[in-house]
Amino acid sequence: MKTTQEHNKSITTFDEHLENRYGKTGSVKRIDFDIKAKAFAIGEVIKEERRLCSMTQEQLAEKTGTKKSFISRIENGHSDIQLSTLYKLLEVGLGRKITFTIE
Repeated sequence: MKTTQEHNKSITTFDEHLENRYGKTGSVKRIDFDIKAKAFAIGEVIKEERRLCSMTQEQLAEKTGTKKSFISRIENGHSDIQLSTLYKLLEVGLGRKITFTIE
């Protein structure tokens, strides 16, 4: 039987690492990971767009009627953002246009 260290050395791709750590695609643990990863990615997009607009978190919060702490949680991937909030932050707050692609 392989030790954890030996097993980890046999992993060669990121997908293999994710499967080893969080389970196969579609498993509950993997779905939870994927949701958190997407929340983090959305937060990074908002942070980058805010910076491109030369706005602080506080300015964006004031413009959209939210709190700075809420903007911070979103940008750090620690808040489950609703579509209406995403729209308000990006389109109203930052003047960007949102488009979605479903694959």
